[in-house]
Amino acid sequence: MTDTHGASDASAGPRPVPLLVLDVVGLTPRLLDHMPNLRELAAAGSRAPLTTVLPAVTCTAQSTFLTGALPSEHGIVANGWYFRELGEVLLWRQHNALVAGDRLWDAARRTWPDYTVANICWWYAMGADTDITVTPRPVYYADGRKEPDCYTRPPALHAELTEKFGTFPLFHFWGPGADLVSSRWIADATRHIMRTRRPDLALCYLPHLDYDLQRFGPDDPRAHRAAAALDTVIGPLLDDARREGRTVVVLSEYGITRVSRPVDINRALRRAGLLEVHTQDGMEYLDPGASRAFAVADHQLAHVYVRRPEDIAAVRDVLADLDGVERLLDEEGKKTYGLDHPRSGELVALAEPDAWFTYYYWLDDARAPDFAQLVEIHRKPGYDPAELFMDPESPTVRLRAAAAVARKKLGMRYRLAVVPLDPSPVRGSHGRLPANDEEGPLVLCSTPGAVSGRLAATEVKSLLLRLTTPTSTGP
Repeated sequence: MTDTHGASDASAGPRPVPLLVLDVVGLTPRLLDHMPNLRELAAAGSRAPLTTVLPAVTCTAQSTFLTGALPSEHGIVANGWYFRELGEVLLWRQHNALVAGDRLWDAARRTWPDYTVANICWWYAMGADTDITVTPRPVYYADGRKEPDCYTRPPALHAELTEKFGTFPLFHFWGPGADLVSSRWIADATRHIMRTRRPDLALCYLPHLDYDLQRFGPDDPRAHRAAAALDTVIGPLLDDARREGRTVVVLSEYGITRVSRPVDINRALRRAGLLEVHTQDGMEYLDPGASRAFAVADHQLAHVYVRRPEDIAAVRDVLADLDGVERLLDEEGKKTYGLDHPRSGELVALAEPDAWFTYYYWLDDARAPDFAQLVEIHRKPGYDPAELFMDPESPTVRLRAAAAVARKKLGMRYRLAVVPLDPSPVRGSHGRLPANDEEGPLVLCSTPGAVSGRLAATEVKSLLLRLTTPTSTGP
């Protein structure tokens, strides 16, 4: 394959130090004890607690890492929000134009105009001014089928990765089948891109710890085994980086904490007469435009959108008495946490440490929309961790799943309705600021002395720029 750098002109000065930045979602000091490869990296280099942002969720944290800005500036106030101009709740959008601010690579290119960047599965990848992009992107067929795939830039990379590693394993990336397979594919793709393209900056997103920690809780032996398994996948990445002379930085966006209480925030608003639905074919759908108030639930934080200012006090009264709500942020509260952006709700609800918010708005499961029992991250008006489970109340769930897969393989339309409507099995969540460093995220670096004390999420961009500079020895 072609080296993206080509022949460099010595008069242009030294090349930047190449970086590999691993986003190991959910990594905490406690889990590091089960990950010998990362533990060795930290022992030979440096490590520090990382002060994350509110909400401590993927899209917000990654945007802060790459811009050095808070949500009030870059605009990513959660993994999704209510798009007032469209009248729709949309989560997990992919276009980089949603993010405001000066990106890490923009700053690097002011020093090195030919600075090259590979983004392998970090969010808001599409439309970004990066040289190489790989991001999950299903095929949505006209007959309603959804098949695993990814988007790549340049386009020819798609066939190259598929031939070497198979189709992007979308159903192992999220849903009841989410497991190590997706992180291994991403790690293999990253190794291949580093070896064949030699980007100055390689961003790699490894989601595996999200799965069993949300399913079983961070202190469950299955969560510890997940950490050890991911560490075996990371080992070859670290070996390749060492051979290539790359500085390695490992980040985590948040720590996952044990929870036991789902909080039905939208049901509370509906019972108070503030949330409205409309009905089609016996199924109820959230009507955000007609509702006086509704919430976009995102783990342990919910943006509460209130149509009229005069209703804010009534909404506050309803939610202040709701079991599991610790705090409501008003305009001043949002400003305190850097969440004062037009995309934020008029109020922001924070869950108590052992609680998290469901998106559910129907009062009778018989009237739930059909997408409620599907893995449908783009149709649900809030985050649904129950998508990690198969319905334990249905004795035929696995037979139905097998039948749906058989139809899929025959090229027929299928409906994989296996997700439970009971959220009680969820044992891990995130989104709040951590109670202590042991439950919070951290940063590791292969360079001794590069990080110490404590690093803020807003300082990650400047850290990476310093490490990129050839004379850098850390801050």
